[in-house]
Amino acid sequence: VENIKRRQSKLINSSRLLYQEYSDVALNKAIQSQKRADSLAEDVEPGSPNSPRLRRKGLSPQDSYLQRLSVSSSASLWQDIPMIRGSTVLLTMTREEQKLQEAKFELIMSEASYLRSLNMAVDHFQRSPELQAVLTNQERQWLFSRLQDVRDVSANFLFDLEEKFEENMFNFNVCDVALRHALEFRRVYLPYVTNQTYQEQTFQRLLNGNTGFQQVLERLESDPICQRLSLKSFLILPFQRITRLKLLLQNILKRTRLGADEVVQATQAYDALEKVKGDQAFSPLVAWHHTPLARAGSCSMIFPLISQSRRLVKSGELTALEYNLTVKWKVTTRPIYLHLFNDYLLLSRPKEGGRFVVFDYAASSHMRGEKCEVKLHGANKNVFRLFLLKNNQGKKVEYLFRTETQ
Repeated sequence: VENIKRRQSKLINSSRLLYQEYSDVALNKAIQSQKRADSLAEDVEPGSPNSPRLRRKGLSPQDSYLQRLSVSSSASLWQDIPMIRGSTVLLTMTREEQKLQEAKFELIMSEASYLRSLNMAVDHFQRSPELQAVLTNQERQWLFSRLQDVRDVSANFLFDLEEKFEENMFNFNVCDVALRHALEFRRVYLPYVTNQTYQEQTFQRLLNGNTGFQQVLERLESDPICQRLSLKSFLILPFQRITRLKLLLQNILKRTRLGADEVVQATQAYDALEKVKGDQAFSPLVAWHHTPLARAGSCSMIFPLISQSRRLVKSGELTALEYNLTVKWKVTTRPIYLHLFNDYLLLSRPKEGGRFVVFDYAASSHMRGEKCEVKLHGANKNVFRLFLLKNNQGKKVEYLFRTETQ
C-alpha cells in the first residue's frame, strides 16, 4: 500500500510539472474526452487485493498524464510535452536520437489508447447488466472469452511503461518492459485467439436469433462513449495487438544505434512476441483454426485446436478410393483433405469458400498406415491403407488413399 501511495504521489507531482505549461484548450479537450471513459473505471473485482485494476487505481486515467495525452490528438508526440519542448536537453539531442524517443513514446501511447478501448469493451459491454441478462453463461464465455485477462495484462504493461518513462523522460527504454511481459501476453492471447471461431459463430447466431440481444446491443453501441464504434470492433482489437507491438518494436530497432544494449533488448522482445502468434508451430494452427469449419456425420469432436503443445506436421489433399460393389472392379474416387497434427489426425471434405467438413478423426496413437500391395485397375499408384482405432470401442475404420507422388 505504501509503495502504491509513493507511486501515486510521484506520478501526480510529475503530472503537475508537465501540466504547468500545457494549454488550457488542449487540457479541457482531454478532460472532456476522459470524463466519458472515467465513468466506466470501476474495479472488476473490488474484493481482490491482487487485482491489476486495484493496483492501477493510484494511476487511474484521471491522474495519468499519458492517458490524457492518448485522447488528445493535438498533443500525442513526445516533443509535444511542454517539459520536453521547453528543455535545453532537447537541443543537445541529434535528430536521430529524437526520432528514437518518439518511436518509444509511440509504443507507450499506443498501449494507453489500446487499454482505453479494452476498458470500454469490458466495462461498458461485458459487464453490462442488461447484456448479461440476455446471455447464457456459455454465450458470455464464447463471446468475451479471456477479454478481462487481456485488459488486466495491458493495464500492468502500461503501468510499467509509465514508470520507465518517468524515470528519465529524455532517455527511457521500453523494450526491456515488453520482454518482461511477453510470457503474460502469451498466457492470455493464446486462449483468446483460440476462441475466435466460437466468438464469431456466437455473435452471428445472437444477431440472427436473439431479439433481446439485438436491442440491448443497439442501445449500448449508440452510447456517445462508444464514438460510433461497434462491439465487434472492440472484440477484434486483441487479435491485432501483438502484430502492432511487433511493428512498433521494429521501428524502435530500426532507429537504435548498432552496438547499443537496446539492440539486444529490442531483438529479444521482438522474438518473444513472435512466439505469441508467429512461430512455425503456432501460425498454421491459427490460419487453419480461422478457416470456416463445419462438422458432420458421426464426428462429434470438440476440443480446442490451438494449444501450446500442438503443432501442424503436414496437411494436404489425397484421393480416397472406394469400391463400387454394384459394378465389378469399379473404383470411385473423391478428394479428401488430411490435417496431421502431432497428436491428432483430422479427415475432412473440402467445400466451397475454403470450408472443410470434418467427418472423422483419431488420436495419433490410434492410427496406423500401411502400403497397399493389392493391384488395382487403372492408374492407381502410390496407394496406402489408413486404419483408425476408435477410442474404447475396439472398432477399426479403414480408408484407402492414393497420392500423386510417393
